[in-house]
Amino acid sequence: MRAAVMTAPDTPLTIEDRPVPEPGPGELLIRVVACGMCHSEVVQWHGHHVFGRFPVVPGHEISGVVEALGRDVDFPAVGTRVGVPFLYDSCGHCDMCVRGDQILCRDKRATGLSVDGGYAEYVIVKAGYATPIPDGLDPVAAAPLMCAGITGFNGLRQGGVRPGSKVAVLGTGGVGTMAIRFAAAMGARVAVVSRGRHSEDEAKRLGAELFVATDEQDPAEALRAWDGGADLVLNTTPANAAAEAALGGIAPDGTLLMLGYGQAPLSIPPVVLVVNRIRVMGMPSGSPHDLRDTLAFAAAHGIVPESTPIPLEEAPATLAAMADGTARGRHVITFP
Repeated sequence: MRAAVMTAPDTPLTIEDRPVPEPGPGELLIRVVACGMCHSEVVQWHGHHVFGRFPVVPGHEISGVVEALGRDVDFPAVGTRVGVPFLYDSCGHCDMCVRGDQILCRDKRATGLSVDGGYAEYVIVKAGYATPIPDGLDPVAAAPLMCAGITGFNGLRQGGVRPGSKVAVLGTGGVGTMAIRFAAAMGARVAVVSRGRHSEDEAKRLGAELFVATDEQDPAEALRAWDGGADLVLNTTPANAAAEAALGGIAPDGTLLMLGYGQAPLSIPPVVLVVNRIRVMGMPSGSPHDLRDTLAFAAAHGIVPESTPIPLEEAPATLAAMADGTARGRHVITFP
């Protein structure tokens, strides 16, 4: 099989020929149909990801078909279309695991970061962490749902969104655009905050009623003028400064939720939290049941990411473009 490999930090991906792996006990062999390219791979490429190792085959937005079952595995059956997310596996016995929050397990491993992922024609996954893709979802279009989708959807749920909630989405990248669409489908009112107006038309097409360009106006002031502020501010950017700038636009009893973040500490005046009873939380993707719910919701509402398919051979150049900020839109590696 062909695979794109990260051999060392800041070193171009190399395309290699490797033997097709065989599934062991409790494992599945997945024939990869598509794999989305995520900003986490840029973080990994720079050697900054907490779960990262080298060498590794990256990729954790995997859509594929079950090709073979390892010993003691009877689900999902061979031929089933499945999605494979960021969460590769967890310890299975800690308090978080037995409660169904495997994503919070301290000993979890990450697909494409701790173990080989989906920039390859075949990938090994753990049977309990592959989720059947509902009928009606195109497997190529659905691939980014396995990370950008579940992160946006689960973030909105964990943030307490309900019909009529005011949600401010910071950033219009992969997670941001998914959060806009999911929030609108949940019945929330949506504002989008971005540096300029280049994405305003798209944001409003996806369901935003308010667009704030931070190069023209203060985001906190603009959000406060939005009927008193946002109930939930969802930071999907890799810049902590974006979240800090919007903090004053959160309504009393509201929440700042970090889905994206930078390496620097987050600076928040405690008085702002205390006086307005503001909560600050983070959300690391989701557990298997969260992915099942994400895919079901996406299928029911016809929500799939907008992306550009590319062959594996273009992955090295595309990752480099993502790293230097010249890539436009989401890219999905597809396999014939």
